[in-house]
Amino acid sequence: MTVTIKNEYNPAAVESEAQHYWENNDSFRVELDPDREKFYCLCMFPYPSGKLHMGHVRNYTIGDVVSRFQRMLGKNVLQPMGWDAFGLPAENAAMKNKVPPAQWTYTNIDEMRSQLQQLGYAYDWQRELATCHVDYYRWEQWFFIQLYKKGLVYKKESEVNWDPVDQTVLANEQVIDGKGWRSGAPVERRKIPQWFIKITDYAQELLDDLEKLDDWPDRVRVMQQNWIGRSEGLEFEFTVQGFDEPMQVYTTRPDTIMGVTYCAVAPEHELAQKAAENDPKVKDWLNSLKLGGVSEADMATIEKEGIDTGFKAIHPVTGAKVQIWVGNFVLMSYGSGAVMSVPGHDQRDWEFARKYGIEIKQVITPADSGTEYDLDKQAFTDKGVCINSGDIDGLDFNAAFAHMVNFFTNLGTGRKAINFRLRDWGVSRQRYWGAPIPMINCTSCGSVPVPESELPVVLPENVEFDGSGSPLKKMTDFIDTTCPECDGKAERETDTFDTFMESSWYYARFASPREDGAMLNKEAMDYWLDVDQYIGGIEHAILHLLYARFFHKLLRDEGLVSTDEPFKRLLTQGMVLKDGAKMSKSLGNTVDPEGMIERYGADTVRMYMMFTSPPDQSLEWSDSGVEGAYRFLKRLWKLIGEYKTSTVAVDKATLDDAQKAIRLKTHSTIKKVTDDYDRRQVFNTAIAAVMELYNELSSLTANNDIQDGSQNQAVFQEAVEAMVLLLAPIVPHMSHVLWQHLGHTGAVMDATWPTYDDEALVQDTIQIVLQVNGKLRAKLDVSADISKQDMEAAALADANVQKFAEGLTVRKVIVVPGKLVNIVAN
Repeated sequence: MTVTIKNEYNPAAVESEAQHYWENNDSFRVELDPDREKFYCLCMFPYPSGKLHMGHVRNYTIGDVVSRFQRMLGKNVLQPMGWDAFGLPAENAAMKNKVPPAQWTYTNIDEMRSQLQQLGYAYDWQRELATCHVDYYRWEQWFFIQLYKKGLVYKKESEVNWDPVDQTVLANEQVIDGKGWRSGAPVERRKIPQWFIKITDYAQELLDDLEKLDDWPDRVRVMQQNWIGRSEGLEFEFTVQGFDEPMQVYTTRPDTIMGVTYCAVAPEHELAQKAAENDPKVKDWLNSLKLGGVSEADMATIEKEGIDTGFKAIHPVTGAKVQIWVGNFVLMSYGSGAVMSVPGHDQRDWEFARKYGIEIKQVITPADSGTEYDLDKQAFTDKGVCINSGDIDGLDFNAAFAHMVNFFTNLGTGRKAINFRLRDWGVSRQRYWGAPIPMINCTSCGSVPVPESELPVVLPENVEFDGSGSPLKKMTDFIDTTCPECDGKAERETDTFDTFMESSWYYARFASPREDGAMLNKEAMDYWLDVDQYIGGIEHAILHLLYARFFHKLLRDEGLVSTDEPFKRLLTQGMVLKDGAKMSKSLGNTVDPEGMIERYGADTVRMYMMFTSPPDQSLEWSDSGVEGAYRFLKRLWKLIGEYKTSTVAVDKATLDDAQKAIRLKTHSTIKKVTDDYDRRQVFNTAIAAVMELYNELSSLTANNDIQDGSQNQAVFQEAVEAMVLLLAPIVPHMSHVLWQHLGHTGAVMDATWPTYDDEALVQDTIQIVLQVNGKLRAKLDVSADISKQDMEAAALADANVQKFAEGLTVRKVIVVPGKLVNIVAN
């Protein structure tokens, strides 16, 4: 050991020594070992932006604490790290810095890897992967072809945001106030062919298997449940005057059918297009909709507008004529692209009807006559009892639902149906920096998969990137190819995969990252999967986690994995805030992790991150809080550094009361911290418990009560060893050095996690609180096994209690065994 323990705490020297030891001993390398219990801990891998931010530090510190704790429990721990390397930011940086996206990305990876190593994270770097490496995405291409062969992949036209100046597709976040972020040109909605994977085929299983995820936050499971959006309803038809084909609609409220006063169709619906042919006003209105974004979020927030098509639907029960409108809020991708509208009992329909002067009809009344409502102010959307509805008058929701289902089923124009809000996953992106989709477009044969023998389809990395569309579309060497089926001239697909594809299976590849003969190694999958602990932000609760769950089931059905779910336990960490807002360059409230490490050391940064708040809650950055963590580590270093180590064993039979008290504190701390790390995953209270133990030991050393060979020294040695072990997952560098100072030759990360002694937790005496009318009046040390009667007697005999009860009549004595006595008197 090169660090002198008696010197002042020097974080740089301490951390250098520990990291050299880990590097020289290959401490973090892990191999499959069937004879040992495994633990797979994974944090959501980062995008290589070039600089770690405090959100990264918090996320990865939590993961490292969990991993190191599990290792000390004796488990074979896998904790890998890699890079979610494809995506739009690299293209933007390429334009700004005039370098290819690949060069920018690889430089950033090198920089961020160094920063992660500075923080002492126990990553097995031999397993490092980057999704932009061809040996990763080649297997994604192979798997896509297997899905295509199974009929789980298809191509159809879908709307995108199109920049007419840059001639490129824009992501939703690149559309600012309806204009392209770079060109400033009004963005158009345009239909282009795109690839989709049938996630809807797995909708019910994805929903059902949420019940298996007992160790996921309820909030995340509810968010996924709502996104999948299973509903039971009625699918039925409206006849449309002048058309042979009926208009299909779906509703979850068949009890309100008698309140339909208009229908609405999507702008792309056949009826809307037919109306545009007949009416220039409709055509102009539809053309105006081509400007702006196309996301579901856009649809939810835009002002609801429409235009009358002039067509009439025939109400299937009453035979009345019903207007058909085109609505900018109706999505063609949902159901049939047509909806029935009941303005009396749907708020969106009510707002639209009020705007355009359409009739609002009440057909539901509250089941409770005391419920107030006013259809002149808003729709009544609760379920209730049917009125003004003919045969179903007086029926509640369930009875009316059943009646209407039977009515349309018998009529042959409807049926009970189950629908999902979830839509198939569009995996095409008209971008360059992504994994090429392994398909070939032939004018004779259509879309044909690339032969597996010709995989991978390699993304050219040495490109000139100016932002005016994907460079792939200009590279004839990439595009021109031969059709595998007819040998005719054909073109390679220039779309690339959505980056969610790469992040949906990386956790599995980490288990066998160097496997080059298959996508995944079965032996490694059977041993390492499921991921025991997954950690990441709540913002990934829906898309990433849902896609990863879906991808896992696809891998299972291909025989590549044997489990149903990828992640057993999920922890969603809170954000890091400063001045009440999320850290952001635009707000000027960021804190540079490297600057903090240079000033205070990595252990201080790690400890501060774990101590300031529970991991699932937001953390408000405080410079003084960092100083406080640093001061504690310096005091701990001084306490142990000034102590002469002992080999004297604790002799429980000879301990006096003070020594027993120290052991009680030590072992109760071990018990609490173990529970905080393992079951509760609340690390701030674990640190607080160790600090309390430190305070007890400080008072012992302050009184100079530690003598060589004494039992005071024995219980002190036991306590400081416990402190070092309990803090080792959080401050691994300092703990590594202190552990060796305490006389141990091995690394603290390989030491056995301490266990508490039940005998040490047995107390001869306890302290109880004495109250008079709820106010504290005394504290009393009593026998640990004191009875309720004796507690009451002791309280009534206490001089201080008698003082405050003097002149009062005792009405009641409340005894909480082992805790307190409250005397109620007046």
